[in-house]
Amino acid sequence: MTKRDQRALIDLIKYPIITDKATRLLESNQYSFATDPTANKTEIKTAIEYLFQVKVTSVNTYNTPRKTRRIGRFVGNKVRYKRAIVTLASGDAINLFSEN
Repeated sequence: MTKRDQRALIDLIKYPIITDKATRLLESNQYSFATDPTANKTEIKTAIEYLFQVKVTSVNTYNTPRKTRRIGRFVGNKVRYKRAIVTLASGDAINLFSEN
């Protein structure tokens, strides 16, 4: 894998999503990530496997709805992202919370 391919995989995954639902999904070995909206499931799978050295069994994705935001008299839209829910093989885990 070239340096350019590695950089492209790293840029696909933006950040982990930590909400109440995402925390409940951790019990069933599922993790939520915000990803690039143009990424497909196979690219997300290879990126997660490369970044965290785990085995991914399935990837579920959905695009978040567009929400409007007002700042004073200016109206715009919030930034959109694609949410990916990644299911890992049993025995694999990703440490999202540091124990410092």
